[in-house]
Amino acid sequence: MKKYILSCWLLLLCLVSAKAQHTDANIMGHVLESKTGEHIPFATIVLKGTNLGVQTDATGHYFMKDLPLGKHTLIASAVGYVNKEIQVEIIRNKTLEINFSLTDDPIKLNEVVVTSNRNGTSRMKAPTIVNVLSNELFTQTNANTLSQGLVFQPGVRVETNCQNCGFSQVRINGLEGPYSQILIDSRPIFSSLAGVYGLEQIPTSMIDRVEVVRGGGSALFGANAIGGVINIITKEPKSNSASVSNSTNFIYGKTPDVQTSFNASLVADDYKSGLTFFGAVRERKEFDYDKDGFSELPKLSQKNVGLRGFYRFSPYSKVTAEYHNISEFRRGGDQMDLPPHQVQIAEQLDHNIHSGNINFNWLSQDYNHKLDLYASAQSVDRKSYYGAEKDEKAYGKTDDISVATGLQYNYNFDRLFFMPSTFTSGVEYAYNHVNDKVLGYNREQEQTTKTASAFIQNEWKNDQWSILLGARMDKHNLLKNAVFSPRVNLRYGPNEHFNFRASYSSGFRAPQAFDEDLHIDIAGGEPIFIELDPNLKEERSHSFSASGDFYFNIGDVRFNILAEGFYTDLKNVFVLNPKGTDPKGKNIQIKTNGEGAVVKGLNIEGRIVPGRKFQLQFGATLQSSKYKADYEWSEDKTIKPQRRMFKTPDSYGYLTAVYKPINALSLSLSGTYTGNMLVQHRAGYIEKDMEVETPKFFDMGTKVAYKFYFGPQSNLELNAGVLNIFNSFQKDFDKGEKRDSDYIYGPSMPRTVYVGLKFAI
Repeated sequence: MKKYILSCWLLLLCLVSAKAQHTDANIMGHVLESKTGEHIPFATIVLKGTNLGVQTDATGHYFMKDLPLGKHTLIASAVGYVNKEIQVEIIRNKTLEINFSLTDDPIKLNEVVVTSNRNGTSRMKAPTIVNVLSNELFTQTNANTLSQGLVFQPGVRVETNCQNCGFSQVRINGLEGPYSQILIDSRPIFSSLAGVYGLEQIPTSMIDRVEVVRGGGSALFGANAIGGVINIITKEPKSNSASVSNSTNFIYGKTPDVQTSFNASLVADDYKSGLTFFGAVRERKEFDYDKDGFSELPKLSQKNVGLRGFYRFSPYSKVTAEYHNISEFRRGGDQMDLPPHQVQIAEQLDHNIHSGNINFNWLSQDYNHKLDLYASAQSVDRKSYYGAEKDEKAYGKTDDISVATGLQYNYNFDRLFFMPSTFTSGVEYAYNHVNDKVLGYNREQEQTTKTASAFIQNEWKNDQWSILLGARMDKHNLLKNAVFSPRVNLRYGPNEHFNFRASYSSGFRAPQAFDEDLHIDIAGGEPIFIELDPNLKEERSHSFSASGDFYFNIGDVRFNILAEGFYTDLKNVFVLNPKGTDPKGKNIQIKTNGEGAVVKGLNIEGRIVPGRKFQLQFGATLQSSKYKADYEWSEDKTIKPQRRMFKTPDSYGYLTAVYKPINALSLSLSGTYTGNMLVQHRAGYIEKDMEVETPKFFDMGTKVAYKFYFGPQSNLELNAGVLNIFNSFQKDFDKGEKRDSDYIYGPSMPRTVYVGLKFAI
């Protein structure tokens, strides 16, 4: 497999020799708003089927030069507007003037997404439901990190799982973090170790948008994407611009959390190359909510820097590369001014992460053939301390290397049997090596995983139908046999007001260490280690979903209502059982196979847009998450075995609203609701293990922002707001050195006041 992919790299690089010709065939023009006649700045103009595209300048004008000759389609698009296509014939030594007039689309029906099938597709016509978290939403909700922004999606929750270090994970449709696949620029390079704290380590300043797919979806993504896919699309250079911003938060009105970010982009005059830089610095003091001398939120010191660039060899070939570095120090517990082994409780992590990817894209001149060749790599160096009661043996070190490379080929059929279609096939190879050592306890967990994959799918599509059939074959080195995972997606849209979708997917999780296994809980002053059962089998899944997506108007008010039912059947589900203590007296939990579990429910999502000044978006999830057999999590026999999954509420949701009475002023409201859930509470601070039914939470925030304009492209924004206005926050934290670090639930932060500014040119 590796030799095959390497050969393809060499073959495709030869295609670079097809240089762009100087045709002196150009197109110029402007883009207007249809109702007002005003120019639209920074709209995107693309020559359909090629890698050529530009943005309008601050005055709404554009210019494209040295274009390929012949008949083409020119597409204009802008956020909040309906795309428009114009047929053109490009002639050598001639400049055409092509002007566009766009109508508004506040519900964003024509938003282009790539996570559905790895090809740019209109969100409305995608075979699976793809939800988009835009940079605009991050701004409205004052989300400075990925973890803060993900919660504003139906079926998605982010929960904190450690009172000491702040370890968090995302749940999609109620399934734990390892059931979902996190991608960076569509590549599976986010390792289990990076996933322990990664949601809080990725600043939104490096993100262009995040696409979320619930359920297994396309065969093009890994078989471990059981809960769903989170695709982080980093910022790509589109125009010459720069910005710097600062957000200063005061947690509970006093503890500072300060983040400063910058972005800068440079694009060549001929739009053949571009480069964008991004970075962020964050400093947060530890926060002690209940005044017991032990932190509920850890101290943080983060630095992020990266870049992304592209170069077009011709209208039909392009190379894109991205690199970023994350450096983070975090510390939770007590007495932060002392070394970890001199205090009662300390969880201290020092991360240095390097990650990058390169992608080569080639199109045939008739646009029917497309090749993508890609490679990604990530290294994580982590120094850790998970210990209590002045334990000098609790220092550890973890090294992690991940590599993913692959090839994808697309062919467009004018007609295959009964309908036009896009055929996709490809191969991937993923490698991960992790070595987790705690030498003082003579504990070392070393794991190497290698997965060779092949996938194939065909999508028949027209304006009314999308029928996607696909499958992937994965050979994992920890499994004896290859695993076959079929995927089926159907979309039927009889008109522009309704879409029906249905899907089936299967997947698996290999018997390997995941993010929760690389984190150590502390309860009763003792660390709790996780071991894998030597007889651990792979976990299998079958997922089904069906949805109706409705678009309609009542007068001038636009509505979009979506209802989606989902059902996931898990077999050989991974569970943690108490094992007792090791020879050194340390508590051990063993990961083994349970009988299975069923997660089912309903997602509801809505958008209401009375006009361009006001928008309301909301989502709600009702679900049931239960094991098929009784699950014993405690050695205390007075606690009855449980079938209900822990930390999984039966109801949760979100809302966002924004009102712009004038162009310079923005008023935002956002909130999340979390229903009752069952959590484990282990002995230590309390006398014996127990189960707790948590209260409901409603975490609401507001923001006011005002922009001062100094020119068509320069402005200064001042903003302020309050997060968690009602202080809907856990009130019964364990206290002192005997606390159960895993006994934490609900919103991640108490009431927080913030002010900020952003300067852009």
